[in-house]
Amino acid sequence: MLLVLAIAASVAAYVLTRPAPVTPAPAGAGAPAPAAVPSAPASPTATPEPPAVALNILLIGSDSRVNQRAPAATGKASDQRGDALVFIHLPADRRGVYGISIMRDLWVDIPGYGEAKINSALSLGGLSLMTRTVEALLGAHIDHAVMLDFEGFAAMTDALGGVDVDVKQAFTGTVDDKVHFPAGVNRLNGRQALAFVRERHAFADGDYQRVRNQQTFLKAVMAKMAAGGGLANRDTARKLVRTVLPHVTLDPGFTLASLEDLAFSLRKTAPGQGVFFTLPTAGTGFSRDGQSIVLEDPAATAALSAALRSETLARYVAANNLKNGN
Repeated sequence: MLLVLAIAASVAAYVLTRPAPVTPAPAGAGAPAPAAVPSAPASPTATPEPPAVALNILLIGSDSRVNQRAPAATGKASDQRGDALVFIHLPADRRGVYGISIMRDLWVDIPGYGEAKINSALSLGGLSLMTRTVEALLGAHIDHAVMLDFEGFAAMTDALGGVDVDVKQAFTGTVDDKVHFPAGVNRLNGRQALAFVRERHAFADGDYQRVRNQQTFLKAVMAKMAAGGGLANRDTARKLVRTVLPHVTLDPGFTLASLEDLAFSLRKTAPGQGVFFTLPTAGTGFSRDGQSIVLEDPAATAALSAALRSETLARYVAANNLKNGN
């Protein structure tokens, strides 16, 4: 099956997530097993926004056209893979958003299973195992996990009235209805946006360019929401949440009311302060059993991990010239 993009999950978090008070996890403990959020009506009573805290969110695009919520949420094996992953860090001051894309074929150690492509953790043990795998890779606690399916990504894009992306080099998609993207600014609806962020075969460097397109689209969404005041009005934020919610699997710490609150609170984050880049790798190669894989760069991963632990991501981004993504 073709993949749903990490970018879709990233946008879902930008629209859907809200920080709740975080209780530090015991040493060596993984994040709590996520579960699907019930679609109960939100309370009409307005509550004050709690003090913001730094937050790490794992955003997952499953390769399912319809989110298989139950198996993924309960930690059971399922017939889907986390083929699109973005680790999002929200600093406590909300002056920026950091999105770190993780290549789906990165060869890592999956707790309890040994070495494999990172995208297989979801099929082996649901969101809980995927969360623990990324925590082990980056050495950072994950507060919440979010997973989005194909239909949720398209619905979200259409709910925004389409999104404008600047295509640097024209290309034609190779999947489904083979959408053509001319060079220049393209206004994308849900169907076109999904084709844009899923495409990889049209590019010489395949998945690497696909990840860059995902990052380009996310920045465009943030700009669209800021220009239209998409998060400045609680009713608009509520509409966006409810449009995407049926296609999203979240952990138990997220409720419908809290999702709406954060969508509103993110009005304080300027779109120009979003920085998105790819976890550095050591190129491509083959596993012992002949699989085509992406090789980890241990030194680069350790440097990023240290920046996350010390809350110095801004310094890391500047030192590695990542302001415009890579």
